[in-house]
Amino acid sequence: MQPCLRLLRPGATVLRGRSCAGSARTARNAGGRNISTMVPCYDIGRRTSVTAGPRTAERTTSIRHPRRTFAATVNAASTTSTATPNASSTTLPAISYSSKQPRVSKNPADIERRIAAIPIERFRNFCIVAHIDHGKSTLSDRLLEITGTILPGDGNKQILDKLDVERERGITVKAQTCTMIYRHKGLDYLLHLVDTPGHVDFRAEVTRSYASCGGALLLVDASQGVQAQTVANFYHAFAQGLGLIPVVNKVDLPTADVPRALRQLRDTFELDVDEDNSNGCAVLVSAKTGKNVEALLPAVIERIPPPEGDASAPPRILLVDSWYDTFRGVVLLVRVFAGTVKAGDQVVSMQTSRKYTVGEVGIQYPDGVAQPTLRAGQVGYLYFNPGMKKIQDAKIGDTLTTVGHEGIVEPYPGFEEPKPMVFVAAFPTDQGDHARLAESISQLVLNDRSITLQKDHSEALGAGWRLGFLGSLHCSVFQDRLRQEHGASVIITEPAVPVKMRMRDGTEKVLTSAAEFPDADDAGRTRGAEYFEPFVNATITVPEEYLGRVITVCEASRGEQKSIDFMGTGAASLATADSATTTTTTTATTTADSATVTTPNTASTASIQVILKYALPAMALVDDLFGKLKGASRGYATLDYEDAGWRSSDLVKLQLLVNKQPVDAIGRVMHRSQIDRVGRQWVTKFKEHVDRQMFEVIIQAATGKRVVARETIKPFRKDVLAKLHASDITRRRKLLEKQKAGRKRLTAVGNVTIDHGAFQKFLAK
Repeated sequence: MQPCLRLLRPGATVLRGRSCAGSARTARNAGGRNISTMVPCYDIGRRTSVTAGPRTAERTTSIRHPRRTFAATVNAASTTSTATPNASSTTLPAISYSSKQPRVSKNPADIERRIAAIPIERFRNFCIVAHIDHGKSTLSDRLLEITGTILPGDGNKQILDKLDVERERGITVKAQTCTMIYRHKGLDYLLHLVDTPGHVDFRAEVTRSYASCGGALLLVDASQGVQAQTVANFYHAFAQGLGLIPVVNKVDLPTADVPRALRQLRDTFELDVDEDNSNGCAVLVSAKTGKNVEALLPAVIERIPPPEGDASAPPRILLVDSWYDTFRGVVLLVRVFAGTVKAGDQVVSMQTSRKYTVGEVGIQYPDGVAQPTLRAGQVGYLYFNPGMKKIQDAKIGDTLTTVGHEGIVEPYPGFEEPKPMVFVAAFPTDQGDHARLAESISQLVLNDRSITLQKDHSEALGAGWRLGFLGSLHCSVFQDRLRQEHGASVIITEPAVPVKMRMRDGTEKVLTSAAEFPDADDAGRTRGAEYFEPFVNATITVPEEYLGRVITVCEASRGEQKSIDFMGTGAASLATADSATTTTTTTATTTADSATVTTPNTASTASIQVILKYALPAMALVDDLFGKLKGASRGYATLDYEDAGWRSSDLVKLQLLVNKQPVDAIGRVMHRSQIDRVGRQWVTKFKEHVDRQMFEVIIQAATGKRVVARETIKPFRKDVLAKLHASDITRRRKLLEKQKAGRKRLTAVGNVTIDHGAFQKFLAK
């Protein structure tokens, strides 16, 4: 229950255990002066008599609550509480919160007036980047509370995470933005915050966020230290020229090792970090309790430069992101580099040359608040009237300007288009739901342009779609959103990475499914073709005591070691790519688990963190590499990766056969060294989900005409000799031969019917 503050007269009796709105009551004390005393009402079920003393000075009192402490100004020299004899006075654990910052009015007119009075020199655009689960969203909540954008309360958890799947999983999937007004040294500052995803699958969201920011808070967990994605995010932000403020979070944890985290920041990134919070130094905070968070915003103002831009110049507007709204059409998130934009302006896309009329502009506060204009340096939203109907028309990285300035304004270079790393096929569990599922998938794809979509068909599962995702977690999140937001039930096939085929005449083709892979000859090889598989440059961080096990996992996945660095010792790289070796891969069925293995808070803070860099096949990523790393390091390893291009490889197609007929829904392209192990796993698992028939069912895993594994399901058998009793042996043999011939004939003409439930159970992890 939230604390309920009421202004009480001296001697008033409060019935506790009720939720009250709290009307102001003013009384006069013996001295004849007005006093106001605020007390919290909790659900503890007893009456308490409150007596207020004379007011002599203004002081700040901490009002305790089971989950949060609020600082309230009490105009009294002393406040005594007389309780019933049985009342207990238990001190409850509380979270500190500073209410010094004045609340900002939610009135749009007041917001508009204050923003209009702030010059561009007092704008600051920044984002929070970190490894997954290091506290980015929690820190964002505290910043919104401090600036008064939202009122403090226990319900403020992942305020900027709008999707149900984000709140359920506790991760950020979409980069979210919010504008804040902060008063510093008597002046208003306009701050624009971007809460970015921490997962490697959503790296494109982070990269786009950098374009709208002038700086970044580089967040590090005090108990975990620098992790794989901390390293990747730092170098991406550094390459963009962003001003970086190192922040050490979770300093309140018993396992926090702040000196180690600072040492890793200094040794790994050559950042000047000390514990005095002076200019250029790290800021030590606890986002959960709010400890020292108020020191962050002054650091942002002093250490992140304001955006550049001339409001009187022709408009130059960068399209950063977009989403689809049922009533407004496509809504654009934009960064204004020059000029202004307002409702009614005629703008033109410099990529498509299409013209639109602006219907509304505004800011996220944290929800949309309409504004009369967006000017240079601001980040906000706009939509058109009539609305843009196709999100494909909103090209991320496009430059918008007003009609007539197309030849004057230089277009922005744009962003690199995210490339799908994982492909799956999706089918409805009931073909009668195909139309409804098609509409649901289309709506989700409208809001996630990184997903590729095309129609597909399977003899076993019927009509469906082939979808491309940025990673296994991206695919899993998509499936969860289908279930939560649309109530859809869908069969998702095993994730597969694309492969490239080069024919003898030099033509190349990218294959995204096993069905596109050509059939092999008797030797299990396709004639006249060379195949390539994608590789990634992986960065793995792991405590030193688990280094040997992690190296074994990487080498078993055909990894090539590039370097080893020990953090916190000042040691240089101890290994290079020249000493790397390539070994045979061992893979397993794919997983939709998180692509980053997060270090538990119980990690040994005394151990030295090691950064491993490997070149790994992308097939290993969908083959439970993260689970293997987690098992080898007891959950302490973390992983980040980026695309490293194509490499020639010995690839074959493994198929599942039922009575010598291929099951097109179960096929996979893999390295030749994997087929024996994976084939045995397939036939053993599939046998569990196929019903017995009146004839023998043979399940095989084969590549080309070579069978690598087989299982047999024995048929039902009728006892034809039961009625003969003591008959002649020749009569018995005649009946048995007749039964055998009948089974052989039934096997030749009979078909095995496999329901969708069997496929769903087989494909489930």
